[in-house]
Amino acid sequence: MYEEIPQNRPSTPLLDSIESTSDLRALDERQLIILADELRHYLLYSVGQTGGHFGAGLGVVELTIALHFLYDTPYDRVVWDVGHQAYPHKILTGRRDAMLSMRQEGGLSGFPKRSESEYDTFGVGHSSTSIGAAQGMAMAARLKGECRRAVAVIGDGAMTAGMAFEALAHAAHTKENMMVVLNDNNMSISKNVGGLANYFAKVWSSKTYIALREGSRKVLSKIPQAWELARKTEEHVKGMISPGTLFEELGFNYVGPLDGHDLPSLISTMRNMRDLEGPQLLHIITKKGKGFGPAERDPIGYHALTKIEPKRTLSEPKVKKLKFQDIFGQWLCDSAAQDQKLVAITPAMSEGSGMLKFADQFPDRFFDVAIAEQHAVTLAAGLACESLKPVVAIYSTFLQRGYDQLIHDVAIQDLDVTFAIDRAGLVGEDGATHAGAYDLSYLRCIPNMVIAVPSDEAETRLLLESAYQYQGPAAVRYPRGAGTGVSPGEQLEIVPVGRARTVREGSDVAILCFGTLLAECLDVANSLNATLIDMRWVKPLDAAAIEALIGTHELLVTVEVNAIAGGAGSAVSEHLNQQGMPIDLLQLGLPDRYEDHAPQAVQLQKLGLDSQGIRAAIDARLKR
Repeated sequence: MYEEIPQNRPSTPLLDSIESTSDLRALDERQLIILADELRHYLLYSVGQTGGHFGAGLGVVELTIALHFLYDTPYDRVVWDVGHQAYPHKILTGRRDAMLSMRQEGGLSGFPKRSESEYDTFGVGHSSTSIGAAQGMAMAARLKGECRRAVAVIGDGAMTAGMAFEALAHAAHTKENMMVVLNDNNMSISKNVGGLANYFAKVWSSKTYIALREGSRKVLSKIPQAWELARKTEEHVKGMISPGTLFEELGFNYVGPLDGHDLPSLISTMRNMRDLEGPQLLHIITKKGKGFGPAERDPIGYHALTKIEPKRTLSEPKVKKLKFQDIFGQWLCDSAAQDQKLVAITPAMSEGSGMLKFADQFPDRFFDVAIAEQHAVTLAAGLACESLKPVVAIYSTFLQRGYDQLIHDVAIQDLDVTFAIDRAGLVGEDGATHAGAYDLSYLRCIPNMVIAVPSDEAETRLLLESAYQYQGPAAVRYPRGAGTGVSPGEQLEIVPVGRARTVREGSDVAILCFGTLLAECLDVANSLNATLIDMRWVKPLDAAAIEALIGTHELLVTVEVNAIAGGAGSAVSEHLNQQGMPIDLLQLGLPDRYEDHAPQAVQLQKLGLDSQGIRAAIDARLKR
């Protein structure tokens, strides 16, 4: 058990000898225990150097070793769900030294990525995709006449999403030769683990048991009553000590639960199951943060780790700025104290969305629906039908999964649901899979929806309350991380929906800022003597404010951290065209490509969305 994160690279001679999985498979099984310890120690060191997801990887060290030891990877396909489990996988598949570039510009992705390695068989951003992807690979192998195997590793709450069960049902229907490993780390199903459970896991996966089971099926199937009695007897025996009945009823051969940190038992059981026909499900119990004391005691707090920074001297005080999620969390508590109808919903993002304080203060009005974004939106619609006022806190990239429900269940019925959209825009080190690059585009086209884009911390609180008081579907989008240090007020005040505010009056050029690049836009406006308007709302637009600029300015510039295609700038363009108001319009935002992981400031600079880039784009348009 480790209690501290090593600052210096630990000695890992056995791990250092592993350059590919063929090297791993050449080891003696007794050496794998040593390898597991070295792998866990190196993972602690590397994540301490770079920051990144932490607890889930520590929990799958033994499983990762067993998979690559028993399967002929990368020929055999291993698909990781909830990609932050895959750090040990990356270390064992030729990327050990590159781990020190994790989540940095030009370095390794924090998630499996097909273009990064042939071992990353499927890119992962959203959870609960592994079973469907592995099934597709198993079907392809069958259709192509290939003898490759497919394994889906799902866990860390991912089994709570509906699409995981959709894939389970279909895989059982097509009877693909595939294995699903359910990594149960107390964030999903069962705590049932122990000697008896381990014993039965070994029995149920053994060739003797399988042969006896299939032989009995052939004999007793000719006597339907006898076979049904035998089947139910087996089902009840399994059901007494495991949650496997559900998976058996779906059509999987269920084995488990098994201690996922008992490497010899894990290898023995998986070896037995590897060549079985049909869909198999191995249920293992692991401990999130295994081997690192603080993470075992606080698996939520150590889900991810920030980079270990050198200690500051007394002359270097660190200025702590409020994060946007904390602004939301405080507003949520303050509003709930005044309005008994407020209820809050999150799809498994209570900590990341700043809702822990609300959950503690108002437990009866807090609903974590797990990784089920579609259900979160429809649940909110149902609550709104009964005159409650639901607030759905959700990341921009995850709201994409509930888009159909947003239209059909909320907007068409014009229900009073407020969406607090976190992680809007660029998300830095988490990369393209988690970027909230499209919400303005996909929300703006929905009738009845209003959309607010606060520019700083104070505006975030103000527009959250304004959207909440609006009678109908409303969304407020704000970015990941901290703002510029503008203190929000303590009162619950509102501003008119669709009303912008003028920050600076100038001439020739007018900058329309949609969101949190206001400070950068102000620098540019000061240097150009330009007009600057904080638009506040994308829908409805402040048409009067825009039209007042026609005739007094030669160039309008829209700035947003959203896809240019269909975004806020497009809304301005559409309005001007409809009104027959010709004026030169420059739209700045995210181009039509995916932006790789890097610090947010670096991403903005590369895209020309820092003050220097905005000024350069304006000068180029004006041909200065």
